[in-house]
Amino acid sequence: MKRKFFVLSMICALTLTANAQIQTNAGVQYLMNAQKDMSTDFYDLSNTYFLADSLSSFDVSKGIGTVNWKRYRLSPRQAFNTNGYWPVRMQMLDFPDAAYENDPDLKMQVRLVSPRTLRITMLTTPIEPTDEDKDDVMFSPAFISKLVNGGVASAQQDWKVSETPEAVVYKSAYGSLEIRKHPWRLVVKDAKGKILTQTRHIIDNDSSQVKLLPFSFVKRGSDNSRSINPVFTLAPSERIYGCGESFTKLNKVGQKVHLFVTDPQGPETDGQYKPVPFFFSNRGYGIFMHTSAPVTCDFGASYIGADRLFMGDETMDYFIFFGEPKDILNEYTEVTGKSPMLPLWTFGTWMSRITYFSQEEGMEIANQLRKNNIPSDVIHFDTGWFDVDWQCDYEFSKNRFKNPVKMLKQMDEMGFHTCLWQLPYFTPKNRYFKELVDGGMHVKNSTGGMPYEDAVLDLSNPKTVKWYQDKIAGLIRQGVDVIKCDFGEAAPLNGFYYSGKGGMYEHNLYPLRYNKALWEVIEREKPREGVIWARSAWAGSQRYPLHWGGDAATTNTGLLGDLRGGLSFGLSGFSFWSHDMGGFVTASPEDIYRRWLPFGFLSSHTRAHGAPPTEPWLISESFTKAFRESAELKYRLMPYVYAQAKDCTEKGLPMVRALFVEFPNDPGAWLVEDEYMFGEQILVAPLMESGTSRTCYLPKGKWIDYQNGKVYEGGYQDIEAGKIPAIILVRDGSLIPHVPLAQRTDKIEWDKIEWKAYSADKKKCKGWLYRPGDEKIQEIER
Repeated sequence: MKRKFFVLSMICALTLTANAQIQTNAGVQYLMNAQKDMSTDFYDLSNTYFLADSLSSFDVSKGIGTVNWKRYRLSPRQAFNTNGYWPVRMQMLDFPDAAYENDPDLKMQVRLVSPRTLRITMLTTPIEPTDEDKDDVMFSPAFISKLVNGGVASAQQDWKVSETPEAVVYKSAYGSLEIRKHPWRLVVKDAKGKILTQTRHIIDNDSSQVKLLPFSFVKRGSDNSRSINPVFTLAPSERIYGCGESFTKLNKVGQKVHLFVTDPQGPETDGQYKPVPFFFSNRGYGIFMHTSAPVTCDFGASYIGADRLFMGDETMDYFIFFGEPKDILNEYTEVTGKSPMLPLWTFGTWMSRITYFSQEEGMEIANQLRKNNIPSDVIHFDTGWFDVDWQCDYEFSKNRFKNPVKMLKQMDEMGFHTCLWQLPYFTPKNRYFKELVDGGMHVKNSTGGMPYEDAVLDLSNPKTVKWYQDKIAGLIRQGVDVIKCDFGEAAPLNGFYYSGKGGMYEHNLYPLRYNKALWEVIEREKPREGVIWARSAWAGSQRYPLHWGGDAATTNTGLLGDLRGGLSFGLSGFSFWSHDMGGFVTASPEDIYRRWLPFGFLSSHTRAHGAPPTEPWLISESFTKAFRESAELKYRLMPYVYAQAKDCTEKGLPMVRALFVEFPNDPGAWLVEDEYMFGEQILVAPLMESGTSRTCYLPKGKWIDYQNGKVYEGGYQDIEAGKIPAIILVRDGSLIPHVPLAQRTDKIEWDKIEWKAYSADKKKCKGWLYRPGDEKIQEIER
């Protein structure tokens, strides 16, 4: 085991070093499945550039028109021994010249989705793409149904459309979109007429020595393929959030964010397992970039006054949302889907390590959890339940699992659900390798052969999906409850897929197809019990929960990265999320593991996992007590957890949420990224370093310490942690439901709920109740 972890650590170190080189050393060739920087195509002097210039036509009754695009090239320029480039008008030399347009008029379309949402599509070619909305895996089934059945047409009555010689204007009660005719601009305004953002035009360069490329698209000299680059203004003091499970600072202004699924080897770099092409601004708007192609979002990194959205896609298909964070998250998840409610047992403790190797070892863990009175509901077998470690063949090792069905039944009788690890890659030594290749169920290269040495399941192929789901169904029928959906970040970028698309468009979609295939077979085999444990994701994956934060370092940096990642993920439409308490890579130092526990148990889902030992009784008696106390905290709070989870699924909100989601009018709340709201009423501030206290920012109002009852005013406060090593505060006026302690969620006594009022100034307290089997959430006031 020690040798395996040394090897894994070395691989991680080498990969991280290589990825770091890509970011800093232009001389290093691109490494497979490292992040793609799409901005480089827009600095290439061999490419042809087309700049959005004017609205050449528009039919207000249909919402369809054309934009005139002026042809440019980038011209090198020397100024006092400094070389740069300027965009310069260009006359084409294409032959035959009568067959092509120097400055083409290309289609744009505006579609109204809801009072807070509209959709803008712009083409860079006269060839219109086929309508794929009805088959789009990013869209929720409910949204597709609206599109197909004309339900979106009802939004027409919520918008007023007018035209003047200067502009076409779409206006609702929540904001407006102006399409300026010349110079062409998209101008987004709030309900009071304040400009929130607008696109840039070439004339905006007149007042600056920096000749920034405005809203444009590029035709590459290498192959004539096209990519579009929408460019919007970035206001002073503007802040941008979202973009998936990003581990860098929550506010993306000043950053260059690559929306490209990769394996960053942990939450300490700028790579992402779960990028999402969606973001929103503190100014009251959000944008969903409806694409699966890579996107590089330059949020004021190269020019402080512009959001430059370098897309791999040749089409811009944007949904623009108006409102505060809660409004925008609700609107975005109306399009891409909301997380379904998960079974109660999933909110309990998941115990794991890398890895349990045998039936006896698994049963020993189950017995020790009960012996040590640690409330728990799930035991996970990681990579070692096959005959050969890491070689996925969907069968328990016959040598080490003498009777897996009996084991699963025994665990079920003890109140444990069982989770198994697997992955979608098959090495040449895997027993299924030949079957997959001979059956054409793998992703192919340009010759029809293998892009990699491994066979990668082509999950755009219905035949592959059926083969895969049949294998999973066999495990579920034996008594397995949940499957770990590991990896999924390495779909071949140069691959050819059954869908007819290349890797440029399928690479980022792969996690979504993977999540979907796995979640749906579990839900089919166990109705209303659908759940997975996934590492990778894309827009729409929130419909197939749940996801965890990847392979964190067992350091304070790993803790910070996971917290930032979870908050950012929640700001991208995902209600449920987890992380490996204590970190993953090596045995966790006891101090870090101890401080990580409250964050783990006060997350929607809770798992101990990583290099052994993760089991508290193998660490120390005092640590076992600390682990037990944090677990008991969550199990007593389970009525609160369950009701808040249900509310999140109805509104597209995260359980682990940034403070400003609850307090959007508190400027200080937008600055905090090392605290969070656990649901609507409980604030959690983990101890990010060794010690027993920390400085916290508290939004305006009174806050009551959950552990000792002390009352704090809003603002910055130095607060001492309680017996559980974290700052846990309750919002003034909260009514929090508790239940007697149970060792497993199916033994919770829902008829013995105790309501605890947390009141400083508030005369009345409010809470919510939602129990298994309830149809809707009840509001309780006392």
